[in-house]
Amino acid sequence: MARLNLLEETRYEKLPVTVYSDQKAASVAVAKRIADLIRSKQAAGQQAVLGLATGVTPIQVYAELVRLHKQEGLSFKNVITFNLDEYYPMKPDADQSYVTFMNENLFNHVDIDKANVHIPDGTLAADDVAAFCLEYERQIEELGGLDLQILGIGRTGHIGFNEPGSAPNSGTRLVTLDDLTRRDASRDFGGKQNVPTKAITMGVGTIFKAREIILMAWSAKKAPIIRQAVEGEISGDVPATYLQLSDNVEFVLDVDAASGLTRFDTPWLVKDCVWDETLIKKAVIWLSTAVGKPILKLTEEDYNNNGMAQLAVEKGPVYQINIDIFNQVQHTITGWPGGKPGSDDSQRPERAEPARKRSIVFSPHPDDDVISMGGTFIRLVDQGHDVHVAYQTSGNTAVWDDDVLRFMEFAIDFKESVGEDTAKMKGIYEDMRKFMVTKKPNQIDTPEIRDVKGFIRKTEAIAGARYAGVPDSNIHFQALPFYETGKTQKNSVGEEDIRLTMELLQKVKPHQVFTAGDFADPHGTHVVCFNIIIESLRRLRQTEDWVKDCWVWMYRGAWQEFPTHEIEMAVPLSPAEVLRKRNAIFKHQSQKDRPVFPGDDAREFWVRAEDRNRETAQAYDKLGMAEYAAMEAFVRYHY
Repeated sequence: MARLNLLEETRYEKLPVTVYSDQKAASVAVAKRIADLIRSKQAAGQQAVLGLATGVTPIQVYAELVRLHKQEGLSFKNVITFNLDEYYPMKPDADQSYVTFMNENLFNHVDIDKANVHIPDGTLAADDVAAFCLEYERQIEELGGLDLQILGIGRTGHIGFNEPGSAPNSGTRLVTLDDLTRRDASRDFGGKQNVPTKAITMGVGTIFKAREIILMAWSAKKAPIIRQAVEGEISGDVPATYLQLSDNVEFVLDVDAASGLTRFDTPWLVKDCVWDETLIKKAVIWLSTAVGKPILKLTEEDYNNNGMAQLAVEKGPVYQINIDIFNQVQHTITGWPGGKPGSDDSQRPERAEPARKRSIVFSPHPDDDVISMGGTFIRLVDQGHDVHVAYQTSGNTAVWDDDVLRFMEFAIDFKESVGEDTAKMKGIYEDMRKFMVTKKPNQIDTPEIRDVKGFIRKTEAIAGARYAGVPDSNIHFQALPFYETGKTQKNSVGEEDIRLTMELLQKVKPHQVFTAGDFADPHGTHVVCFNIIIESLRRLRQTEDWVKDCWVWMYRGAWQEFPTHEIEMAVPLSPAEVLRKRNAIFKHQSQKDRPVFPGDDAREFWVRAEDRNRETAQAYDKLGMAEYAAMEAFVRYHY
């Protein structure tokens, strides 16, 4: 019976999927399978031929293999490896090369014979690439093929660098990279303009010949493409769907990457559910959207025809379910994000008292505050709350070099205009120009350049906060140490990051903390900053009474929005307030038009924000709520 239930749950899935609680647990499991293969081959006196992947996805797998080598004696003497791909052109000692990646994450830490390591050569002359690719294929075939191929998946659905349009029988070859793939790689190269346009990759056909294939994916960012790869039709538009044809493939996911699969996203379509309040709200909002009706117009027939008959039977009548959910959604809407003084707050998202709250808006980068919750930020100030803003990082990696020169030239001209000596500043300026001429992609800037980039972001943030009405005394710049590496790769969080945050929280003693819950941020800074705040509050709660009355609200906007069923506070904005928010965003001139790290969204940040806020309002309108120009959405975090 259990087997039948599982088959029913997974009936939309066209290949085997294993879901783990988190990325670490999944990585350890995959590493164990690789280790077991290596040991079984050793016991048989054979070589283990592995196909390896690069990128963020396999890093913890490699870390666990290194641990197994150092602590449990796993030897790699009998291992031969073939990497999936390499950028072209690419020098092997470049920071972005996959040779460097593999050495730093695996090969330099285990006893593998480097003669057994094979990685596509990014230094070849163009005329030599085709012959190299044929030889790469021949070497794999001569060894009897790959015993195990591990894969990640790109958001275009690529495996290796087999982009949309790749043939299912394709071999190792030179390919042109999709624009989205290059945008995703821009962080490692200091901007998309530095990302190579081509790569050498194993083909889909080469991958398909492996005796075992494991595709791994972590995080909600991968959920949409995982759903297509697992449940969608086989198509060259999503090369990973070709894996549905293999009898030897398994997808290994964490819960976030699996969240888009039918059995997790809309479980009522595949199984009987335990209908708690959260799932009922999600299901009814989904149903309203799916059939194109406001919540209060949903019928029993709608429920029955869309997999929700069980809900209608157990919790009905459906009209009462509709009323309950309609009221829940309606009660999230408030024009008083700090609470409405003197009102009944039993059906409002925020408390009425104290009437004047101390609120602190934490902004991971210097513009997240106004991009994500600029309208609410301004509303809190207008309604008389004691609003603080804390910029957690300097954001100094996201400023163009030519802006540095422009500001330096302004400073020199200004000093000369008031009769001050500019010799030292001119010397610094000339050193900057010389450095920029020879600067390599993602090379760490000089301290002086980093300082100027930080000053640019700081002054823009001050201008934005002042425009929102925040007094200078309430504007705080933390410059958390984890960020100040000068590189896109940041340090791990340390005690100093937490100490600085605890000190600020102790100083303000806020009733409200607003923090970025936008974990789709491609740089990872948002989730790091969020974790620092939560850890600081948890520690303070042990000794300080005010923390018990401090509510944490998460916002989004720069990269994504909360699903409608998750929203717990929706702050409507009038057309005039949308314009005020836009003007606040415009104060961040270095991020306008062409930011250094735009992510996978080509729109300017202010356009993204307005579109998302308008779409949230439209979603509420379609559910049968009042029609607003825009809405900013929040979810409360319980720590």
